[in-house]
Amino acid sequence: MISASPRFSPACIGAAALMAAMLTGCSNEGSGTVAVSVVGTPADFAKPLEKLPDPGAKLFLESTAQGLVAFDAGGEILPALAQRWIVEDDGRSYIFRLRRAFWPDGTRVTAKDVGRLLMARIEALRRLDPAGPLDAVRDVVAMTGEVIEIRLAAPRPYVLQMLAQPQMAILSRDGGTGPYRRALRGKALVLTPVERATNESGDELPVPDWQTRIVRAERAALAITRFQQGKSALVLGGRFADLPLLLPAGVDRDAVRIDPVQGLLGLAVTGTGTLLDDDGVRRAINMAIDRSQLPTMFPVGGWATTEQIVPGQIDLPGPPAAPDWTGLSLDDRRAQGQAIMKRWRSEHGDPPVLRVALPRGPGATLLFGLVRHDLRMIGLTVERVDMAADADLRLVDEVAAYDSALWYLGRIGCARKVHCSPQAEAQLQAASLAGSLDERMARVAQAEALMQAHNGYIALGAPVRWSLVARRLTGFMPSPRARHPLNHLFSSTN
Repeated sequence: MISASPRFSPACIGAAALMAAMLTGCSNEGSGTVAVSVVGTPADFAKPLEKLPDPGAKLFLESTAQGLVAFDAGGEILPALAQRWIVEDDGRSYIFRLRRAFWPDGTRVTAKDVGRLLMARIEALRRLDPAGPLDAVRDVVAMTGEVIEIRLAAPRPYVLQMLAQPQMAILSRDGGTGPYRRALRGKALVLTPVERATNESGDELPVPDWQTRIVRAERAALAITRFQQGKSALVLGGRFADLPLLLPAGVDRDAVRIDPVQGLLGLAVTGTGTLLDDDGVRRAINMAIDRSQLPTMFPVGGWATTEQIVPGQIDLPGPPAAPDWTGLSLDDRRAQGQAIMKRWRSEHGDPPVLRVALPRGPGATLLFGLVRHDLRMIGLTVERVDMAADADLRLVDEVAAYDSALWYLGRIGCARKVHCSPQAEAQLQAASLAGSLDERMARVAQAEALMQAHNGYIALGAPVRWSLVARRLTGFMPSPRARHPLNHLFSSTN
């Protein structure tokens, strides 16, 4: 685990007022404004829906544009724009009563507004996740000015978990309904609560400094430095790519919090052509990776590598399929891979260089070195490219949105432009039309086995999510969803 000596130096103890905090960039350890850094870029705030699933975009949306429901830090569903709800018709009807809310321009939020925006979000999401929990949604109807109903053709688990995702945020062109209002000050966002205390006359009271958040999206190295200098109280959005920065920065072990997340961390085959369309070549690539080296590169307690797409049985009728080469030694796997590439060369000549898309950061550099070495062992050459570039192998690093095999298969399916199995896709389509939950999950299990055998995704392990947390944030909790609501940072407000 990460080990270093403590180096807290709370700078600017006297910065009590918001403007003073803005000018100095400091976070009072007692009761002042909470300065937050999220790993990312300012573009995460400017176009959050386009930048998902980047952590800055997620944080911006969950802070300023809540959906009907939300996750708390523990992964439980909370009311958000909806104050309460009921499920009727054996899970085919979800009825939500909206709380009193206003758009940034002061106009009242109505059920008609929410229904229209929500249906647009659902349709967009279904294009990327056609077999997911929202596949059966038939309509979103405004029943009254404050009540909407989501009607489904068939019951689906995990509907509420999907409605709590950042991409389901309800926002207009001018913004959302909170829990914070935003204002831009230079490169930082100032977030103040929408809900404010009032006096006996009904007048709003000034917002206490400790309820205000100053949020910056910046490189991990800068965020860590700001935290170490006492100029911020919280760093969010840490991933494996930046994990190696913590030790040389001298970060106190007690400040590092690791989220117990599940999801996908691996390489999706996104290239096509004679080389990658060959089933044997994709299998050889998957076999060649020495996953036993990864825990040394990323020393996170409890983190485990994997060779499987789905990490456990979850909602499958049985354990997920294992690769047919699981029991082989690394030497035997590489010998098979070498034989496959020898055959391919005899038929096609020298293979092209494979482009591997990875994020920036020392952890990604370490991973690229491993991939380059291991694929060279079977006769393949690779080059590293930016995540925005065309690539043959592309990193997938995402936390599961809901606890179902369907999320894992949908994230690396044909709709995501991953090299996919038509037979597996047919099974997923049949699952959407299944007449019972048992039949549906049996079809999903068949799809899972086909996708595992197709080798369109090279599983490496679970995602890594870390934060840096000052002692004053007594309400901060490690989250199985890697979600840390900024209005739940103090235990007295949770």
